[in-house]
Amino acid sequence: MSGWDVAAAVCLVLGALLGLSAGLGLVRFPTTLDRMHAGTKPQVLGVLLVLLAMWLHRPTWGNAGPLLLAGISQVIGVSVAGHVVARAAYLRGSPEDASSPESPGSPDSPGSPGSFDGEG
Repeated sequence: MSGWDVAAAVCLVLGALLGLSAGLGLVRFPTTLDRMHAGTKPQVLGVLLVLLAMWLHRPTWGNAGPLLLAGISQVIGVSVAGHVVARAAYLRGSPEDASSPESPGSPDSPGSPGSFDGEG
């Protein structure tokens, strides 16, 4: 087993662990923005590590082009999707989010201790 194979195995295992942590974060975190963060950041790095492992397994320029194209499209696609999810959650006023304007405990809701309606 060469050094390239060891590096590929390490990248593959780390990428798989990051993908697993992204999936666990999607299930475990309570708010939309927390889940969005967990679904985008470690998932992208995990996919990039798996793509790097694929290139390290067969390091040729013929393999580098499609892998690089897949990595770039992953980075662009996930960032756009994360923005769209955040915008939709903001516009909808996600009820499970404590920071949404419609939630009872937020500073903007009437009667809460930080609101400017004269009560509270």
